[in-house]
Amino acid sequence: MSISELEHVRGVWGRTKNDSAIYRLLLSDVQIVSATRGQMQARLDLTPDHVNSRGTIHGAVSASIMDWAGGMAIATHGYEKTGASVDIHVSYLSTAHAGDTLNINAVADRVGKSMAFTTIKISRLVDGEPGPLVATGSHTKFLPVSKENREPKN
Repeated sequence: MSISELEHVRGVWGRTKNDSAIYRLLLSDVQIVSATRGQMQARLDLTPDHVNSRGTIHGAVSASIMDWAGGMAIATHGYEKTGASVDIHVSYLSTAHAGDTLNINAVADRVGKSMAFTTIKISRLVDGEPGPLVATGSHTKFLPVSKENREPKN
């Protein structure tokens, strides 16, 4: 019996989130809302730990979200380990504050044998719906090539 992409991605996140101090600090409360092959959506409530000295989302938080979300989009293809970052690009479009909820939408545009290319959009939720874009980005990763890495765990 196979598991859904959502169950797989939540499992990958559950098994890996404690392996990174940055993820534990910044993303411990992220909620993966949906996942289908090639796409993942999550939500994150911003806290004072996520903002800079002006009280707005810190650029490093946005970049960390790009890194994490790109990996989770790759995980929707059955990957257990989502590779090593080769390139991350972030465009900062607007801001968010502590108390805001972010909507994170990640798409695996291409997952090949050794490389994966993803795009990510971070927006503020307004009345429960994605509102203004906070940041957009792309994330390229070198993939582990072992067959075992591509087989979802049941």
